[in-house]
Amino acid sequence: MKSVAIKGVRKFEIKDNLEPEKEEGKVLIKVHKTGICGSDLHYFELGQPVGLVMGHEYCGEVLDNGGRDDLNVGDRVTALPISPCGHCEACLSGNIHYCSETWTHASGLSLDNPGGLEPMLKVRSDMVFKIPDNMSDEEGALVEPTAVGYHAINLANIDVGDEVLVIGAGIIGLMCAMFAKKSGASNVIISETNEARGEAAVKLGVADKWINAKDEQIMKEYASHFDKVMECCGNSPAVNSSVSLVKAGGKVILVGVSMLPINFNSIDAVMKEVTLIGAIAYKKEEFAKCISMIANKEIEVLKFVSKTVTLEDVEDCYEELTSGKSNSIKILVDPNK
Repeated sequence: MKSVAIKGVRKFEIKDNLEPEKEEGKVLIKVHKTGICGSDLHYFELGQPVGLVMGHEYCGEVLDNGGRDDLNVGDRVTALPISPCGHCEACLSGNIHYCSETWTHASGLSLDNPGGLEPMLKVRSDMVFKIPDNMSDEEGALVEPTAVGYHAINLANIDVGDEVLVIGAGIIGLMCAMFAKKSGASNVIISETNEARGEAAVKLGVADKWINAKDEQIMKEYASHFDKVMECCGNSPAVNSSVSLVKAGGKVILVGVSMLPINFNSIDAVMKEVTLIGAIAYKKEEFAKCISMIANKEIEVLKFVSKTVTLEDVEDCYEELTSGKSNSIKILVDPNK
C-alpha cells in the first residue's frame, strides 16, 4: 500500500509499505479521512524523524476489532492517537495526557506506529471510539483537533463576559475561539499575521474581530486588555505578546507547540502576576464529549474544512500551509484515492 513518509527537510516520499497485520489488542482500521495537523508542520520543516508516516487525526472503518467485542467489522471509528501506560499516577487519576509514555508510541507521531497518511493503520483498542451514523467521515477526522481546543478552553475557565484573545487562526486557534464564544465570552478577538486567515475567522463566526499581529500600534492599543489569552502559535513573538496583552491577574493558556526553545521576557508575567498554563492534548472524556457535541450539532466543525486531497498532493499541501500566505484551515487527506 502507498504511504507518505518524511524523507528530509521539507520533503516527503511516497513509498510502498506492507499492510498491517491483525493483532490482538489493536484495532485494524481502513482510513477514510486524515487531517493535516499544525504540529505535523514542525516535523515537515525539521525533516525528522526520517521515515515517519504522520496523520494522527483520522476517521475510518474497522477491518478487525483486535478482540474488542463491542466493535464490529464495518463500524466507523476515530481514536485518540496517544499511548499512555495505564498504570502510572497520571493514568490512574484520569490524566492520561500527563503520562510520560503518552507520545512514545503514538499513532502518526512515532516510527513504530504509522498514522493516517496511508490507507490502513492499527491503533490500541482502548483508544478507539465509535462514531454515530449521523456523523460524516470528515467530522470524525475533526474530533481530535476539536478535543485539543476543548481541553484548552476548559483550562481557561472562561467566565461569562470575559474578553478573550486567541493568537493564531489555525484550526486549533479557531476551535479555541469557537469554544470561547460557546462558554460565554463577550468578545473574542483573533490575532493573526495572515490577513486571509484573520478575515476567515470572522466570516466563520468564531471571532468578533481580528487584529494584525504585525501592527505595533494596534498591539499597543490592546496592551493589558484581555481577561484570557489562548496562545495557539508556539513561537517567541506569540508567547511574549500573550503576556503583554493579558490583564494583570489574567490567564494565558499556552496551546501552541514549539520544537525549539522559546525566548521569553518574563518581566511582564511577574509584574502582572499572570497565570501561565500549558495545554496538551485532552482527557479521554473530553474526546468523547467532542464526539457527542459534533453528533448532536451543538458545534459545527465542517466549516473549517478547506479541501480534501490525495496522498500525491500531500507535499504540496504542506508547502502551502507553511508559506504563511495560505487561507486553508483544515486540509483533509483521503489515502485511498
